[in-house]
Amino acid sequence: MMKFRPRSEFLETMEARGFLSDVTDFQQLDAVMRSECVPAYIGFDATAPSLHVGSLIQIMMLRWLQRTGHKPIVLMGGGTTKVGDPSFRSDERPLLEPQQIDGNIQSIKSVFDRYMSFGSESADAIIANNADWLDSLNYLEFLREVGRHFSVNRMLSFDSVKSRLDREQSLSFLEFNYMILQAYDFLELNRRYGCRLQMGGSDQWGNIVNGVDLTRRSENRLVFGLTSPLLTTASGAKMGKTAGGAVWLNPDMCSPYQFWQYWRSVDDADVGRFLLLFTELPVDECRRLGALAGSEVNESKIILANSATELAHGEAASRAAAATARDVFEFGGIGDELPKVKLDRKHLRDGKLSVVQAFVFAGLAESGKASRRLIGGGGARINDEPVGDPGRMLTSEDLENPIKLSAGRKRHAILELDE
Repeated sequence: MMKFRPRSEFLETMEARGFLSDVTDFQQLDAVMRSECVPAYIGFDATAPSLHVGSLIQIMMLRWLQRTGHKPIVLMGGGTTKVGDPSFRSDERPLLEPQQIDGNIQSIKSVFDRYMSFGSESADAIIANNADWLDSLNYLEFLREVGRHFSVNRMLSFDSVKSRLDREQSLSFLEFNYMILQAYDFLELNRRYGCRLQMGGSDQWGNIVNGVDLTRRSENRLVFGLTSPLLTTASGAKMGKTAGGAVWLNPDMCSPYQFWQYWRSVDDADVGRFLLLFTELPVDECRRLGALAGSEVNESKIILANSATELAHGEAASRAAAATARDVFEFGGIGDELPKVKLDRKHLRDGKLSVVQAFVFAGLAESGKASRRLIGGGGARINDEPVGDPGRMLTSEDLENPIKLSAGRKRHAILELDE
């Protein structure tokens, strides 16, 4: 695939910054992207009220697509979320009610406004919802028009399906239909908006190839598929997952400070790669910053955190998060942007709360056992003072003023009594 250098600005950017895994027809796509504005889409299922950092590589691909003169199509999975993507999962996704899916879509949409511009110009982004065509499908007509193009033998050979069957884990007929529905999305987007390219993570390669094949056969049009590498951290962890849970993109689910702190805390080995993928700094500068070692790499991490947070939440939020970090780490302050947790008085027993439960309520420990382990390991602090005794109780008088809880040096929260 990479035996020649791409000449289109988009593919050149994708290659230089590490976004490329596979392309269905690399040279032909490169030629098309040099000669015309190419509409391209990525689908996002609405399984939660927010996307998380694991989706950010796809969002950045759409951003670069627009920046290089092409048209992003954000496809919300109002229909496919009702089925659930089985790709590389060990069990079936919980089914959501239609009202919940609609609410999630409305909540998710705000994220894209920060990464691309929408409007009526040729390269302006649009948002589509596959419920617009999937909800009204006639099953028999769909089978005749679309189902006849799919070989069950071939579908069973895809890694996303084969891995479930090899482990003798149940794969429902509902899930098995997902890849056909996703392929049909590409066909519909081609018909409605002239979409020429579907993009996604490399775990979607089989689904994307299905869509390319279906659209070529049905419409006799040249269309393409492109995937990015599946991203894990240097430690092997899934991107966007932390000890405190997922790093969400919506500020009401993950504050700008928490988002900033995620990037500030990445492994040294990830800095250069993440600068290329999640910022718009020049490639050479990303590589220079990524090559720094020792104490110098901390400055690179701050640049990464500032740049990624500015894209996601704006310059003001990025500056405030950085200022809070300085206040907390350099001066031992409370920090205005630290996540605040309201504690209902009903959780107090005889006017007291154990420090073990305090760290659980603050979201700094997943359970009482984890909280005791944190305290026993010397990683728990209250107002910057070590907590040595897991049996210590906080009184209502202690909680009358907000208190800062710290788990290690990088995770903090403010706990205060609700009025």
